[in-house]
Amino acid sequence: MTDTARWKSTVYIGGLAPQVTVQSLQDAFIPFGEIADVSLPKNDNPNSTDPHRGFAYVEFEDADDAKEAIDNMDQAELFGRTIKVSAAKVPKSATAGQGLGAKTAIWEQEGWLAEHAVSEEDRMAAEEAQNRAEDPMQGLEGLDVAGPKPE
Repeated sequence: MTDTARWKSTVYIGGLAPQVTVQSLQDAFIPFGEIADVSLPKNDNPNSTDPHRGFAYVEFEDADDAKEAIDNMDQAELFGRTIKVSAAKVPKSATAGQGLGAKTAIWEQEGWLAEHAVSEEDRMAAEEAQNRAEDPMQGLEGLDVAGPKPE
C-alpha cells in the first residue's frame, strides 16, 4: 500500500481517557472493517501519570472503512470521554522534499518533471527559435525613420 493510500485509510482519535489501550481501540473500531495497525503514542513526559498522550491512529485496510469509522465514532463516548475521530493528516515529514517549502527546487522534483516533461523535438524547436531571434534589430532593415509613418 502506498503512503498516500495509507494516510487515506487512517483515522485520528483524540480526547482519549488514560484507561484506553491498543486492545480497547481495536475492539471499538473493528466493527467498521479490517484494522491494519493501531498506534497509541506513549507519553514522553516523565512527570505525567498518563500512559499515553491522549490520541491514537487507527489504520484500516480500506479507506471506505476509515470514512465509516469517522461517520459513526466522531463525538462518541469511550471510557467516559467524548472522543474526536477524523481523517488523519499527512505529517510534514512524509511530504518533505515535495511541493512548496521543499529543500529542492520545484523543477528538480520528480512530480514536477513528470507533469511538465517536454519532448526532445519540442526542446530542439525552442532552441532554434531562440537562436534565430538573437539579433534584436532583425526585421527592421526597411525602417529608416523613427516614429509614426507620415500620411
